[in-house]
Amino acid sequence: MANQPFLSTLTSARLVIVPALVLAEVDYFLRENRPAMRKLVAEIFDPATRYEYELPLPSDVVRALEIDARFKKPNLGLVDGTVIAVAERRHVYRVLTTDRRDFGAIRVGPRLARALELLP
Repeated sequence: MANQPFLSTLTSARLVIVPALVLAEVDYFLRENRPAMRKLVAEIFDPATRYEYELPLPSDVVRALEIDARFKKPNLGLVDGTVIAVAERRHVYRVLTTDRRDFGAIRVGPRLARALELLP
């Protein structure tokens, strides 16, 4: 059964941006539940849904590495850094995550002054 706060957040959102590297990470976590992964991929790539698959730009990868170097304590890594870089580029600062500790420590924007809004 899906986590109700996450499901509620997803179904009420006008748009859900799915950074490509996140999909690879979700695939790893759903390795024991292939039907769920197939269903998720079908939903993400269905043009009738609110999902938007976002490939990282080279500048996103560079920015992800900059963020990872700047915020050493959370030890973000490339996937989380790319989520943050895409959020910055797209000016979308609401992030659906279970990793509140790491994402909560991050500040974004040109002066690294803006906190992310963590959902749910």
